[in-house]
Amino acid sequence: MSAAAHLPLSLGQRFPRALLWLLLLAPLFFASYSFANWYTGQRGDVGSLVFGWESHTPFVPWTIVPYWSIDLLYVLSLLVCSNRHELDIHARRLLTAQCVAIAGFLLFPLHFTFSRPETSGFFGWMFQVLMGFDKPYNQAPSLHIVLLMVLWVRYAAHVGKGWSRWLLHGWFALIGLSVLTTYQHHFIDLPTGMLAGWLCIWLWPLDRPNPLKQLHPQPDRKGWQLAFYYVLGGSLCAGLAVWSGGLGWLLFWPAFALALVAFCYARVGAGGFQKQADGSLSSASKGLFGPYVLGAWINSRAWTAKAPHPQEIIEGVWLGRVPARGQLDDTPIRGIVDLCAELPCAPEGRSYLTLPSLDLLPPDPRTLLAAAQGIERLREGGPVLVCCALGYSRSASAVAAWLIHSGRASDPETAAAMIRQVRPGVVLRQGHLDALRAMQALS
Repeated sequence: MSAAAHLPLSLGQRFPRALLWLLLLAPLFFASYSFANWYTGQRGDVGSLVFGWESHTPFVPWTIVPYWSIDLLYVLSLLVCSNRHELDIHARRLLTAQCVAIAGFLLFPLHFTFSRPETSGFFGWMFQVLMGFDKPYNQAPSLHIVLLMVLWVRYAAHVGKGWSRWLLHGWFALIGLSVLTTYQHHFIDLPTGMLAGWLCIWLWPLDRPNPLKQLHPQPDRKGWQLAFYYVLGGSLCAGLAVWSGGLGWLLFWPAFALALVAFCYARVGAGGFQKQADGSLSSASKGLFGPYVLGAWINSRAWTAKAPHPQEIIEGVWLGRVPARGQLDDTPIRGIVDLCAELPCAPEGRSYLTLPSLDLLPPDPRTLLAAAQGIERLREGGPVLVCCALGYSRSASAVAAWLIHSGRASDPETAAAMIRQVRPGVVLRQGHLDALRAMQALS
């Protein structure tokens, strides 16, 4: 993407491109949505998925107003974007949302089962217009919710703090609730729509290329093995969801998260977690990987419960787990080099460098070289913490790389021995030593 694509544009400058996108998206929206409704209506095998408590969902006629408002927000969102790059990414998210939702309607059709009460007046008229092209077949994932997620993120990026932000969040939350109170969707359509929405945002990030463009041409064998285990875990969650029924269907969230983690190990790499330069995970990653991130955090705290604090290895270079907020307040540490891809890290005003690497895999040689150079650079401002989820493998590799690169160790074995003198539990296997040797050849 050229630098010109990121230059701010006036409303008049971005209007023609926004109009072109709308002329593509609008006909596709109505054509594909109508086709899915018509096609599913011809089938005789369309079931439903309804929880017993949903029968208590109230019908609130006036919520048809926020329900309809998403159409106006859809159109205006193309004009909200401040430059060509943002506009194109946003439009691709909307296009992907349409494709994902329609695929869901056709592959896993569901039928809405409640009878909507008669409604008169203005609200009744709005329902009549809606029923003119809408049928009770396009259910999961709710296209309304998929689009809501995409639009919510875009508008939130252009609204400041204060009452306007609260008004935005309140209205978008009301739109999400309205799909239930207008008797348009059953509950299961909402979480599936949210996941689909986060997937669209994850596929088209603003600050990096599409993850599908970052596929490894020759995936690592160990990566494939770990991917298999995550697929196995995801399959188990999915099987439990189907077997248990009821709210057990929500187990499809961790199932989806584990499948996506497997995809990262097999093809995408650490970039799939979309860790930001400030140590946070992208909003899409939080939504998609949420159950896995929670599990990884619990695992990191459980394994390091007896040794939660970082240790100084040598000359102001410390080694430890990703710190909790406030954990470093009583230490002299002024910089952080973070090798963890799956957990967020809060620098809290310290100098910070993130070099995301996948857990249980050795960081690649170029990452190790960048880590060694980063440690040396951040040391100029004071002691540095090198961390990962546990502080025993990826981060230990980075410290070993710095020891070699700075001339404090002659080879990987010597560097590993120096680290183990202070932190005996570090795990540096043959793969880590080979990566360090390859890094040594680069430097």
